[in-house]
Amino acid sequence: MSDVAAPSAPVLEVRGLHKHFPVGGGLFGRGRQQLRAIDGLSFSIHPGEILSLVGESGSGKSTVGRTALRLLEPTEGSIRFKGEDITNLSRARLRPLRRQMQLVFQDPYASLNPRMTVERIVASPLEIHGIGETPADRMEKVEEALRLVGLLPQHAQRYPHEFSGGQRQRVGLARALVTRPDFIVADEPVSALDVSIQAQVVNLMLELRDRLGLTMLVIAHDLAVVGHMSDRVAVMYLGRLVEIAETRSLFAAPRHPYTEALLSAAPNPDPTRRRKRIVLTGDVPSPLDPPSGCSFRTRCPYALPACAADRPPLRAVAPGHLTACIRDDLDLQAAG
Repeated sequence: MSDVAAPSAPVLEVRGLHKHFPVGGGLFGRGRQQLRAIDGLSFSIHPGEILSLVGESGSGKSTVGRTALRLLEPTEGSIRFKGEDITNLSRARLRPLRRQMQLVFQDPYASLNPRMTVERIVASPLEIHGIGETPADRMEKVEEALRLVGLLPQHAQRYPHEFSGGQRQRVGLARALVTRPDFIVADEPVSALDVSIQAQVVNLMLELRDRLGLTMLVIAHDLAVVGHMSDRVAVMYLGRLVEIAETRSLFAAPRHPYTEALLSAAPNPDPTRRRKRIVLTGDVPSPLDPPSGCSFRTRCPYALPACAADRPPLRAVAPGHLTACIRDDLDLQAAG
C-alpha cells in the first residue's frame, strides 16, 4: 500500500449511482420488476489510489465497475472522470476517454480469444483507438506493454493456450496498459488463479501502480488480497455501501457488523491468535425486494427494531471512516 497524499481532484467521482435491471413482466412489460443492482452509491478515487470494493457474490460489485466505466448505462446518479461529467456523454464524445480507462477481466482463461496471437490481443485497443501510425509502431507498443508485465517480446507470437493462468492474466494486464490509461478497473483480477500465483500478480499490479502512476478500482472478495494491496476499502451489501475507510483502520476497527463478519471469514495469518468466526444466518435478500431500513438487518446478529425504520446513511465515525450503522455501542472484532 502507498501513503496516499492529501486528496487532490478525484480521478473518479460517483454520486448517488443507481443501476436497475428490468426483470420479468408480461406483454408490453406489464408487471415488470426492477432489480436494484446498485442502489445509491457515492465514492471518490484519488490519483494513485487503490480502492477495493468488497462484498459477497451478488452484492453488485462488478456492476459498479462496469457502470463507472460507462460499459453499462446508469439508471440514476452522476459519474465524473478527471473532473468531466461522463454520465450522459454520447459514444462519440466518450470514445477519446476510453483509452484513459481500462478494464482487467476476472477470468484470464475466458477473456483472451484463443484464435488470436498475443500480439493481436494486446494490439486490439491500439487499433480501436487509432494509436500508432504503422504496424511497426503498434508492435513496438505491444512489446513495451509485454515488458511492463514481465513477459518477453517473443511471447507476442504465441497463443493463449501456450501460457499458464498467471501468464494469461499478465497478457490481460498488458492489453489494458497498452493505451497507457490513467484509471483501471480490475474485476477479481486474481480469483481465478492458484494461490501460489496470486501474490505474483498482486505485487505486479502494485509495481505498475507505482511505476505508471495508475489509479485503480479493484473488485474483490478475498480480504487477504485486499489487505495487501489497497489504500482504502469500501464494503458493499445488496447494492449499497455499508462502510468505507482506510485499509488499516477498517481491518483494525470495523464499524459495521457485515464488515466484521467478512473479516472473521478471512484466513488468519497468525495461527496462535484465535478469532471467533461469525457465521451469518439466512440468505442474502433479493435485490428485487430489499428489506426496509438497513438492508443487512435480516442477517445481522446485533439488529434492533429501529434498524427496520429508516435506511441509515453513511456517516463519519472517525476521520476518513464512514459507516451505515446506527449501533455506535458495538465493540466489533478486528481482523487477525
